[in-house]
Amino acid sequence: METYELVLGKAQAAKKAAAKLAVTGTAVKNAALLAMAAALEEKTEEILAANACDMEAAQAKGMRSSMLDRLKLTAERVAGMADGLRQVANLPDPIGNVLDGKTLPNGLQITKVRVPLGVIGIIYEARPNVTADAAGLCLKSGNAVILKGGSEAMESNKAVAAILAAAAEAHGIPAGAIQFVDTSDRQAVTDLIHMNGLVDVVIPRGGAGLIQAVVRNASVPVIETGAGVCHTYVDKAADVQMAMKIAFNAKVQRPSVCNAMETLLVHKDIADKFLPMMLMMYNTSGVEVRGDEAVQEYSSQVHPATEEDWATEYGDLRLSVKIVDSIEEAMEHIAKFGTGHSECIVTEDYAAAQLFQSTVDAAAVYVNASTRFTDGNEFGFGAEIGISTQKLHARGPMALPELTSTKYLIRGNGQVRG
Repeated sequence: METYELVLGKAQAAKKAAAKLAVTGTAVKNAALLAMAAALEEKTEEILAANACDMEAAQAKGMRSSMLDRLKLTAERVAGMADGLRQVANLPDPIGNVLDGKTLPNGLQITKVRVPLGVIGIIYEARPNVTADAAGLCLKSGNAVILKGGSEAMESNKAVAAILAAAAEAHGIPAGAIQFVDTSDRQAVTDLIHMNGLVDVVIPRGGAGLIQAVVRNASVPVIETGAGVCHTYVDKAADVQMAMKIAFNAKVQRPSVCNAMETLLVHKDIADKFLPMMLMMYNTSGVEVRGDEAVQEYSSQVHPATEEDWATEYGDLRLSVKIVDSIEEAMEHIAKFGTGHSECIVTEDYAAAQLFQSTVDAAAVYVNASTRFTDGNEFGFGAEIGISTQKLHARGPMALPELTSTKYLIRGNGQVRG
């Protein structure tokens, strides 16, 4: 009951703040965002001290290196969080934007405008930067936010959230607009995703286990994000040097994030030219490769791949590799094991590129570019709340417009319906 009362109190405060924040002007929101950015920089040492506590605890528990990288904050990463808030401040405010309008034959004037969703619950793991990104995007789009970070980042998140909330409230944002659930009790997540009437939508960010648990158990509407079993398919018409550059970047540059490649598909006709050097590059960089029988013939370092491997989001320096007979087989594999996040084809064949992009069902489908670009900032949207892999409401990087709903405004002069 104690945890429920904690979450309920935060949801009630957020609901009250959301009503005021929905009509808060752009100038006030932007000033608050800039103040929040400055506060993060001014209190970097406080944030890093809190993060050091989390890192020490995580290392003691044996957290793997890729997850430790997601958890770790540095002065540069805190500065990046601040820069993200400044970018959001410089983006156009979506609230009040007129999307459509018309006058009916009976004289009624109908206008469709953007409005906030209301109260957004964000449930996330191991990445303290999400605290700043989510708070900034929700504030700019007129939404109150309830943040529920993972226990592994508790001290970091508490510090960041407190600093952001204080700075926002000092510059005109309604008290309660930025809430952080400061308990490690897992019951808090269950309570949050059942706060119907107080929480308008929940967005989970993290591993597939967290996301599916929220999707299956929530009674509050959920926007599904993040699970990324992403593929790169090297077509028979690929430029080999380009393919190696893309396939290396997609796996190695930052393996712990959801837009990193987890499976490499290689056309049989280009395997002899591509795979020996590619596997050597992976081996040199510490990537554990799991492949089918055909791939294993190219290197003794390749471990046998299981059926489970094809469906696994490793989030680490591990990779599944499969040789396929055709582009159709590659697309069938993606359709079976992909999560609808980001998929890539490397090819110089225009028809193959067109076929791949029109056929593959994912939020982002690339030709000759790393899947690592699926990101709100990289797409020019500023920070993002997550990558939506579903089709209703929003898909792909969720930036400011995706954190809004719509309202119809109707003006008349006495019309009644007959």
